[in-house]
Amino acid sequence: MSRIVPVNKNDYIDVVFEDLTHDGAGVAKIDGYPLFVPNGLPGEKAKVKVIKTGKGYGFGRLVEIYEKSPYRVEIESSEFHKYGGCQLEHISYEGQLKYKENQVRQVLTRIGKLEDVVVHPILGMDNPVHYRNKAQVPVGEKDGKLIAGFFKPRSHEIVDTNESVIQLPEINEAVQVVKEICSELRIPAYHEESHKGVLRHIMARYGQQTGELMVVVITRTADLPHKDKLVEQIVAQLPKVKSIVHNVNSKRTNVIMGEKTNVLWGNEVIYDFIGDVKFAISALSFYQVNPVQTKVLYDKALEYADLSGEESVIDAYCGIGTISLFLAQKARKVFGVEVVPEAIEDAKRNAELNGMTNTEFAAGEAEVVIPKWYKEGNSADVLVVDPPRKGCDEALLQTIIEMKPKKVVYVSCNPATLARDLRILEDGGYKTVEVQPVDMFPMTTHVECVSQLVLVEGN
Repeated sequence: MSRIVPVNKNDYIDVVFEDLTHDGAGVAKIDGYPLFVPNGLPGEKAKVKVIKTGKGYGFGRLVEIYEKSPYRVEIESSEFHKYGGCQLEHISYEGQLKYKENQVRQVLTRIGKLEDVVVHPILGMDNPVHYRNKAQVPVGEKDGKLIAGFFKPRSHEIVDTNESVIQLPEINEAVQVVKEICSELRIPAYHEESHKGVLRHIMARYGQQTGELMVVVITRTADLPHKDKLVEQIVAQLPKVKSIVHNVNSKRTNVIMGEKTNVLWGNEVIYDFIGDVKFAISALSFYQVNPVQTKVLYDKALEYADLSGEESVIDAYCGIGTISLFLAQKARKVFGVEVVPEAIEDAKRNAELNGMTNTEFAAGEAEVVIPKWYKEGNSADVLVVDPPRKGCDEALLQTIIEMKPKKVVYVSCNPATLARDLRILEDGGYKTVEVQPVDMFPMTTHVECVSQLVLVEGN
């Protein structure tokens, strides 16, 4: 028997918000029927307009708040606040941390059925704004001038913005300066519909510890109009710039970077440090966008690994070697695996840069390479995983269970898939000792976690 939906589209109803969704919308229930309403906060009483209904849930728009949450903060109304990716900016930072910590606790219980795991208070930032060290913004045209900013949700309409509350000031300045220079030089923007025009994106990267700036212009064409003047003016107006790069992406695609990259001026890479470990960052390198909290995250991973200097460690999903090199400071040997060959080359280069000779990196899928290592007799005392949002591949989880490393350190960017995978590892003979949430991306709904698992005796 199908369920009767208790509300209709265009109804105005009074609600009390009970929770937040994973993307930050308020959740109200009408006779058990969930209604998701952006900008609503738990505990608030409000009037909403129903804008869409389905069999299992509906969507609403906030019309009026009768009683506000103590965590609500007023923000100036602007296009950026509406569409700039800061889903939690209307919540005080204390409230954001509470929401994220609760989210982790709830999914561990609901999905992982993990009732007795120690979940520590979330580690937040002292200053939760202007933390991102990288921006890549789409470019368009309006009224004869270049605009650059971000896409409105579910559209390809570019919203022009001069500043982002989550980008470092050096990044905001670099994007704005390059946009203005390109506009003055009349370098035409790329038009997605016609696949004509030149300038697709502007990227800026900044080494917070070194003060080194990289500017990347991404074009449809191999020819970059007014190239020499562009470089001359960027160098004159951005004193911290150490690298200016031209990337060519001639394809009809939503992928930002193309395959061909040329250095127009300066170095191929800039450098930055996380703790005492130095990293070379190219235009194409993956590098954590919040290095301050990355160090907090990796310090916790190192603590959970509890290395004495005698252990062999495997780092699945190693990327450019960020966690691997942290572990290599305390391990006898670290083996890293990553599916992206260019990232593995970066990892090798970063190991060399830091004089670390106790690392070995292989390109391939973790769920293929690690079982192969295991069959060849290369086991691990500690295994570290830092998978993408979809979590660990089932084949990798089964290999961990067969390999039986004494400890598993699970770094996660998605609490739901973390809970699922912890349940599988627990059923395979492991005990989840503790979980540490870390706020890597303030003002957004994302939350990272580090979990420590130990092999139960007798397994």
